[in-house]
Amino acid sequence: MTDDADRSVSFWAWGWEDRLPDDDDRRELKSQIEGLLGFPERPLLDLPDLDDVQMPDPRIDGPERSATSQSRGARARHTYGKGYRDLVRGFHGDYTNAPDVVARPETEADVEELLAWASEANVAVVPFGGGTSVVGGVECEGDGYAGVCSLDVREMDRVLEVDEHSRAARIQAGATGPEIREQLAEHDLQLRHYPQSYEFSTLGGWIATRAGGHFATRYTHIDDFVESVRAVTPSGTLETRRLPASGAGPDPNRFLLGSEGAFGVVTEAWVRVQPRPPYRSRATVRFDDYWDGVAATRDIVQARLSPANCRLLDAHEAMLNELAFDGSNLLVLGFESVDHPVEDEMARALELAREHGGECPDGPTHRDLREGTDGGDDRDESTEGKWRNAFFEGPYRYNALVSMGILVDTFETAVTWDQFPALHEALQERVGDAMDRECGTGFLSCRFTHVYEDGPAPYYTLLAPAAVGRELEQWREIKRVASDTLDEFGATITHHHAVGRVHREHYHREVPDGYLDALRSMKRTLDPAGVMNPGALL
Repeated sequence: MTDDADRSVSFWAWGWEDRLPDDDDRRELKSQIEGLLGFPERPLLDLPDLDDVQMPDPRIDGPERSATSQSRGARARHTYGKGYRDLVRGFHGDYTNAPDVVARPETEADVEELLAWASEANVAVVPFGGGTSVVGGVECEGDGYAGVCSLDVREMDRVLEVDEHSRAARIQAGATGPEIREQLAEHDLQLRHYPQSYEFSTLGGWIATRAGGHFATRYTHIDDFVESVRAVTPSGTLETRRLPASGAGPDPNRFLLGSEGAFGVVTEAWVRVQPRPPYRSRATVRFDDYWDGVAATRDIVQARLSPANCRLLDAHEAMLNELAFDGSNLLVLGFESVDHPVEDEMARALELAREHGGECPDGPTHRDLREGTDGGDDRDESTEGKWRNAFFEGPYRYNALVSMGILVDTFETAVTWDQFPALHEALQERVGDAMDRECGTGFLSCRFTHVYEDGPAPYYTLLAPAAVGRELEQWREIKRVASDTLDEFGATITHHHAVGRVHREHYHREVPDGYLDALRSMKRTLDPAGVMNPGALL
């Protein structure tokens, strides 16, 4: 559907092969990391080649009537997601967990046939959208199964129907963010759900993982856009009724949202869409003290001003994204509306920020993107524009960092405002100590990705000099410390990165045992042979 049809994604790294870092890019980043963070000299390791990867031969063939592939490239690109441990294993050529076959169904009937074949042949099925999971959601060892089939839904990528009167669209699960944008543009509508993986991830993946988007309040997750979902399970097809809301019992949509392919394959959904909001206002507020910024952010969200963007970046995060080098903490604010100017909302938010010592030296920027006013060009060189660019370019930078022996990872959570100070201080101390023990030094930054009236969703980025060959051992210990601390302070193990296999242990601590028993019972009903993404979620 897009102009990228002739490009190839990297078999080991995030994104397009033609955007992998060259040696000059890596040398420049290496110098920045060593100078800015004080890390010891880092190596420049050779980038991997597909011909050198370690991959077992397929144990099974795919079903005869389905479009399948068993090429090294297809299997490698469907082995891992895009978390740090995935990039490290891919970089070092370890593809021992490669699926035996990659299936690319074009219709729902194809999906039904694949699941029937898998149930009969005892083949594990791993639904695969954009492959951007950072929690092991698309990786399956296949122990106890005849083989593993990666079920890639991206051939099912069309907007099937648009209800302009109700502002909703029926979209197939394999459509990526850009494909949805292009097709809805024919109707002057947008979905406006922007996860960091937007370029590659799919609607079905967003639904299956309860993906978070770019908006900091109100429309924080894909949940907020879903009207109804259709999924194929080994026991039959499930389709929820299309409704704006309902009070009839537990919400069946909520059962499919976040199901991570453990019960079936999401094939399509009705989602709420909207016109492009022409009225926008942006500003960046600087705080000398981080906790003043936290207090201002809480006041703004509790005033129910509902900013589209309300990102608080601590001084380390601001420096890491090259937005401020003077120790300032930044609050990036943005308001938008399809109906009216939003200068008043911005003015009130800035007033609240100033009450906590915030300064906005450049003042807010107000824009009217209606045709004939400023052309609707959304690109700019403001702090807000630079932050947005850094947000989407971040994963490409991770590729280069891994190639020079930098341990780089993120973890995110949500917690109530009253618990956040203690949690934040504990994470700074304990994760910092873990990086010091394992790597000799480390760097930890924090930003709020989303904010609610009762609490923030802080997102932490860590960097440390890894010992080549011991990266995963070091990562596991640091990740354990972070996860145990979240659990101890009553925070969620994940706000929007899903459970997968990486977070499964702590997810099981977080939810009631009886609820897990109910989920297992539902899995036995919908997936009696137990072939759907075994090990993920449950």
